[in-house]
Amino acid sequence: MPVYEDFLTFASKKMYRQPAIFQSYSKIIAAESTRHGGVSPAPYASLNLGKSTGDTPENVAENRRRFCSALGFAPAQLAWSKQVHGAEIQLVTRPDGAEGYDALITRTPGIFVAVSVADCTPILVYDPKNQAVAAIHAGWRGAAANIIGKTMAALEFHFGTNGADCLAYVGACIDECSFEVGPEVAAQFNTDFKRFDPQRDRYFIDLKKSCAAQLAACGVPGTQIEISPYSTILNNADYFSHRKENGITGRMMAVVGIWV
Repeated sequence: MPVYEDFLTFASKKMYRQPAIFQSYSKIIAAESTRHGGVSPAPYASLNLGKSTGDTPENVAENRRRFCSALGFAPAQLAWSKQVHGAEIQLVTRPDGAEGYDALITRTPGIFVAVSVADCTPILVYDPKNQAVAAIHAGWRGAAANIIGKTMAALEFHFGTNGADCLAYVGACIDECSFEVGPEVAAQFNTDFKRFDPQRDRYFIDLKKSCAAQLAACGVPGTQIEISPYSTILNNADYFSHRKENGITGRMMAVVGIWV
């Protein structure tokens, strides 16, 4: 029995990483899952938390149960949306699933807003002054559409949030050296966030840098922004990657909420 308990402790530790930026705040829980500790077989091995995959609903439900349980809440407390790579924001007042939103905001204790990713950037925001949180999904379309700025504006409108008071986490995503794009995508980004490689005749986009800049433009100080050092491509053993795994893979989840 002790061996099994030790295994569970080890598995739960590998199941997620928690941003350091929030850890001095006892009311907040924030985490980003890895691909470890679940029940799904390949190619979704093993902690696939995404419903919009070829994995079975039973596997996803069990994986979500394990992930939420490891963090101390129930799957029924999650609020999430079927994402569309847009820039719509949902004001969440009760836990449930939705469709068409790529960012969710709330200040209702006991609700944990979540986004799913497998190369796109997850961004988590906490406003300790007004006890409000946001979970944002930003692929290149969302980043180009300023979804972070729009989410910060929604936080201000609904809760009185000021960027200077916020803490933010820019999570694991596709890294700049792997995010090769054509000129039509590169045209959506200014020169600070793209690099042209003349030998390959292709552009490379830095999503993390773009997302951090959007947070800074909303007044979030650089000292209050944490950027994950991990890449879904380079650290594919720990994270799902839609691009590296040719679209047949699982999804991670980034979640944030306030304890009851």
